[in-house]
Amino acid sequence: MAAAQPQAGVARVRPGALGWPSPAQWQGLRAQLGGRLVQLQSPWAACVAAPAGEECARLFRQVGNPYFISDDPALTQALGWVDAWTSAPSAYAVEARNSADVAAAVNFAREHRLRLVVKGGGHSYQGTSSAPGSLLVWTHGMRDIRLHDGFVPQGCAGRVAPTQAASLGAGALWVHAYDAVTTRGGRYVQGGGCMTVGVAGLVQSGGFGSFSKRFGTASGNLLEAEVVTADGVTRIANACTNPDLFWALKGGGGGSFGVVTRITVRTHELPETFGAVNFTVRADSAAAFRRLAAMTLDFYAASLMNPHWGEQIRFLPGHVMRVQMVFQGMERGEAVAVWQPFLDAIARLPDLSVDFAPLKIVSTSAREFWSPTFVKRALGFIKRDARPGAPEGNVYWPGDEGQAGQVLHGYASTWLPASLLQPAQRASLADALVAAAAQWGVSLHFNKGLAGAPPEAIAAARDTAMNPAALDAFALAISAAHGPAAYPGVAGHEPDIAVARQQAGRVRACMGELRKLVPKPGSYVSESDFFEPDWQHAFWGSHYERLLAVKTQYDPGGLFTVHHGVGSEAWSDDGFTRGA
Repeated sequence: MAAAQPQAGVARVRPGALGWPSPAQWQGLRAQLGGRLVQLQSPWAACVAAPAGEECARLFRQVGNPYFISDDPALTQALGWVDAWTSAPSAYAVEARNSADVAAAVNFAREHRLRLVVKGGGHSYQGTSSAPGSLLVWTHGMRDIRLHDGFVPQGCAGRVAPTQAASLGAGALWVHAYDAVTTRGGRYVQGGGCMTVGVAGLVQSGGFGSFSKRFGTASGNLLEAEVVTADGVTRIANACTNPDLFWALKGGGGGSFGVVTRITVRTHELPETFGAVNFTVRADSAAAFRRLAAMTLDFYAASLMNPHWGEQIRFLPGHVMRVQMVFQGMERGEAVAVWQPFLDAIARLPDLSVDFAPLKIVSTSAREFWSPTFVKRALGFIKRDARPGAPEGNVYWPGDEGQAGQVLHGYASTWLPASLLQPAQRASLADALVAAAAQWGVSLHFNKGLAGAPPEAIAAARDTAMNPAALDAFALAISAAHGPAAYPGVAGHEPDIAVARQQAGRVRACMGELRKLVPKPGSYVSESDFFEPDWQHAFWGSHYERLLAVKTQYDPGGLFTVHHGVGSEAWSDDGFTRGA
């Protein structure tokens, strides 16, 4: 195991301080890694020096491309969060290709008391994919994917039946997994809705995708993980080998227990068809909007809270409701039949109007759902990396484009228990949704609550470290605000602080209306408030104490420290000093 737990006041070493590795020591690490150690510089330095220059203009254009960001170890998908954090590169990055590279980085960081950071997809809203003055383990190059017809976790022979599965390198994005497993392999794998999210980070946070109401969470589908722990040892974690560590990796939060280098996840039989339902309803008055909210909740409880349906319905300022749902396991005609009574009811009310642009109800072959076919590109259903020579598979949903290069202003989430859909409570929920939308937009992500999922999906999720509130929630409510690409110190391109703070206040007020209905609100760690109070129990509920025990066992020195990660309360906000 790692070195003994440090005493209060012990600090990590910063660049230029006494104890920072010498050039010769850095060169020794570089040699050990076969040259795969790079000293990082901020891409924004040129912008600060010449904000009106072409190089700066090019950078602002490029950060709207999630693959450009993913390919640069000095960048993160979000550029920061006003009053919380700003994306800034590590001092050095290890371009890991295997677990031995990761172990070398871990050992070097531990021996020299360095701040250590891990970046896969770089999608952390909490800013955990970057830390100035740190050593970065960049898993971008670890993208091997292997499909198994009969996988048995190590040490489980005779105890666990073989199952179809996929092993994914920690640097793979979910778009790579979908291409290998679904488009080419004809199987389903439970990943994230956003295609450019990293596979390892999603599993460690719990992991919801568009069809989680049917197939469960990503962590619930984890069969085995390869992980480098704080002592530099590469371990296998599964239900039979290091089961305590395995449980913690299933939703206990990325970057807290070790560096995951490979995951193996269960795959499922692929449905024939996936589809989507998109339309907008506008109400003429607050009273009509309240009636619409009540109608929608009635319809959801009766017809949609089942494994066929996922994604979201948004309640927005201005008395607007936007439906952005997906379905699986049914044909388009069946989906139309489900929605027709609701649409007919709206049509009978003169103070409600429906806008079907650009889509209404569509379906496609499930095997082609994530593939960049010509038709989907031509119709704008899917976008691709426009850089010259970019791989054909570098695609993403147009709706996710705004996440690339964004500056967050505010973010909050709350699981809504299915009990709120009981007839006696439904009116209060409708009132809360209308009150929330008067403050700021709120989305009900139905696929991020497991009420209505099959018993086996719920059972698998119960055996993870996620907050148990997700198990009986019918949705995760999310309210968020963000601004366009901006960076502090770049004249003419700086974040609008006043607007950000005003919007952050409205997000808090919006979510506050819903939290009045939930005595002990839980929040999804990957989509949560940077300033979440009592984050330990908001993120993990009754599991936190067990997670902390696993953390103490495998990382007693606190080498892996991230904002609001397990055990981080023992460290300063920047992760450099152990508190008193």
